[in-house]
Amino acid sequence: MVHGCVSRVGVCQDVYRAAGRRIAVAYRLGRGRYGTVQAMTDPDTPPRRKSPRHARRVAREPRRPTPAGPAPDRAALRAAALAHVARFATTIAGMERMLGRVLQRWGRRAEAEGMEPSLVTQHIAAAAPDIAAVIADMQALGAVDDARFSESRARSLTRAGRSRRAVGAHLQARGVAASVVAQAMEETLGTRGEGAHETELAAALVFVRKRRAGPFISPDCTDDEATMRDRRAMEAMARSGFSRDIACRALGMDAQEAEERIWRMKSA
Repeated sequence: MVHGCVSRVGVCQDVYRAAGRRIAVAYRLGRGRYGTVQAMTDPDTPPRRKSPRHARRVAREPRRPTPAGPAPDRAALRAAALAHVARFATTIAGMERMLGRVLQRWGRRAEAEGMEPSLVTQHIAAAAPDIAAVIADMQALGAVDDARFSESRARSLTRAGRSRRAVGAHLQARGVAASVVAQAMEETLGTRGEGAHETELAAALVFVRKRRAGPFISPDCTDDEATMRDRRAMEAMARSGFSRDIACRALGMDAQEAEERIWRMKSA
């Protein structure tokens, strides 16, 4: 008899533990999105609706194309130019390309709406003098200046580890005249002499530091790994426009001296 009572007590304890677990789970879920404790325990309670953020997302309708509107005039082109220079530094050639894209974008929209391609071409050709006038306005305001752009970009690229040749190629690719590029590089990087050599060496040190080679190699590297890193850095510096003499000096320099040279270049 005692044995039967003990067994029944054990069964009751197991039942209560299971019931307690179910109630605890229902309580936790009741705080979320699955319903209250009453909904979990009472089968007659209607289920709670799920939150809208968990409902199935309705497919979005395709975006309607922007209407072409009238052909861009001088005022519209000037507004586009002001919006562009408010966000980006640009050159005369860059501004001309941007305004040309504005006209081409309008032309595609106008053709999509049914305008004759010949008429679109006429409108775009008629707006060409307006582009020149807007660029002249931007130059008068000082918002577009190839010389100032070249000086600023040459300084920032050199501090980022670009060689003199890479800086010149970058500026010419942006449409700056070769004479303006040469003058800007002489004023910012120095003439081809001792000053320009030191600036080029500091830029090479920045390049080497990014590659974790030369004086900036990790002390945990083995000799073979250090040699491989230096060789790869030498090849990359050759592709980036650094001379062999500059590359050898940068890779063989002391770490403290290298950091001091980089600091002097960036603080100048």
